[in-house]
This record gives sequence, structure tokens and C-alpha cells, in this order.
Amino acid sequence: MKCKLCPLHKSRTFAVPGEGPVTARVMFVGEAPGAKEDESGKPFVGRSGELLTTMIQEIGFSRNEVFITSILKSRPPKNRTPTQAEVKACRPYLEKQIEIINPEIVVLLGGVAISSLIGPWKLSEAHGRFYETDERTYFMTYHPAAALRFPKTKTAMREDFQILRKELV
Repeated sequence: MKCKLCPLHKSRTFAVPGEGPVTARVMFVGEAPGAKEDESGKPFVGRSGELLTTMIQEIGFSRNEVFITSILKSRPPKNRTPTQAEVKACRPYLEKQIEIINPEIVVLLGGVAISSLIGPWKLSEAHGRFYETDERTYFMTYHPAAALRFPKTKTAMREDFQILRKELV
């Protein structure tokens, strides 16, 4: 990926477009690549990725069966929150990925993913809920990084994933 639509391309090691099968039933969308992702070019490979992979397995899927990506395809410096301009620059890539893969459910991991794709929601009220448009079903939950920091958030995220599992059976 050789995108230069925002200044983040200057500081990245690798772009992180995402990975998974083009036939995935479920797509997970996070915020932005972190340091480990920037080093490898692969999404969710650090501690957050380990937790996400575990939760995916707990609902009966393998990581190889789902598509995993982020709103941004390049790491913001010091893992800061993405700017609106960065989100706007990357959004067409994500929209095209969603269009091509056409998953049954797009799982939005955290507030940045939620606000970037469907608008402002208070995460404490949105998590565990589905949001439907004419062409797409979204599911909202916490980002695994938050679940690593806060045990109650991890418990809530696990409960959210069980709601997701019931929808996918």
C-alpha cells in the first residue's frame, strides 16, 4: 500500500491494510495500527490482537475466518487518537474493503471505529448493540486495548461477543 493521502505515511514502517478472507462473514474494525502492527504490516498482532483472537475463538471462529482491519491504515505517532482528517483520508479504503468483502456483520471495536462509521455514540450505551442501515449490519463493542486495561470492560466485551455469537449461529 503506497497511500500518501495524509502525513502518516511519512512516519510509518508498513501500512496495515488488514487481513482475512475476502469471503469473511464477519469483519472487525479497530482504530489504528499500533507499534507491533506498524513493524509487521499485520493488524492486531500485539497484546490487543491476542485478546481479540481469543475472543474470536471463544465464539467459534478462527482468526483465519474473519477479516480484521482498522479505520486508519497507518500508525499515528505515539498511538495518539486519529484526527478527523486522517479518518477522512482512510475512510474510502475501508468503505471499499467493506463493499468487496460484504460481511454479514461489521464489528466496530471502540469509540473511534463507531464514530467514524456510524456517528457519535456513547460507548457505555452502545456496546453490545446492533446498528442497521439499508445495506449493512454493525455491532458495537469495546476495543481490546480498553479491555486489557479495565477488567470490567473485558467482562463486558466478552458478554458482547456472546451476543454477537448468537446472531451468527
